[in-house]
Amino acid sequence: MAFACEILTLFPGMIRGYASESILGKALERQHLSLTVTDVRDFAAGKHHVTDDAPYGGGAGMVMKVEPLALAIAAAKARLPSARVVLLSPRGATFSQAKARSFAAAGSMILVCGRYEGVDERAMTVIDEELSLGDFVLTGGELGALVVFDAVARLIPGVLGNAESAQTESFESGLLEHPHYTRPVEWNGLSVPAVLQSGDHARIARWRRWQSLTLTQARRPDLFSKVELTKEDRKLLGKGEEEL
Repeated sequence: MAFACEILTLFPGMIRGYASESILGKALERQHLSLTVTDVRDFAAGKHHVTDDAPYGGGAGMVMKVEPLALAIAAAKARLPSARVVLLSPRGATFSQAKARSFAAAGSMILVCGRYEGVDERAMTVIDEELSLGDFVLTGGELGALVVFDAVARLIPGVLGNAESAQTESFESGLLEHPHYTRPVEWNGLSVPAVLQSGDHARIARWRRWQSLTLTQARRPDLFSKVELTKEDRKLLGKGEEEL
């Protein structure tokens, strides 16, 4: 059964353009995924379908109105009754690979793209959680929604050409991924490591694990501190590359 996602936005073209290309586009065509893109303006009253208004108490910017947003969410929930409603917001918890896995296991999700200065706080009564990409602010939630959809989609069976790809990528094991090389063997005086040309699969596996361990230790000590190292990992860390 396909993983189902609905994205609520004021700018549907931003979502459809990205989702129609590359791996996501092929997965949608093959029905490994289903994506509904809903224009929140369709639920706004009046001739001009206004979805924003000035904030009470004054201040800069505009605020997304609660009525059209709540109606759009209700319509999405009618289509995906078991899906969690997630607002992309700077004040949300930081999105992670673990969160992507939990969405993939759930089978569906509804993503709400915030805009302007934010959404009317009363909309939180129909939103299950807020998610952020990090400590920075974007113009709207569309990029965040696409990031979440893309990350989750890669975990759905059939989406990637090689199922092993999702299992070996950065963060899946708590470590950064090892370096990759392809042809040509020589480029600008730089060579593909001899171990990768050796055909010795056990040695290649050791080299890749060693690279993941050392890269994570050097570049993301915060991640490395959380990894449960095996006895073999500790031995690898004590070796130089030539000893592998």
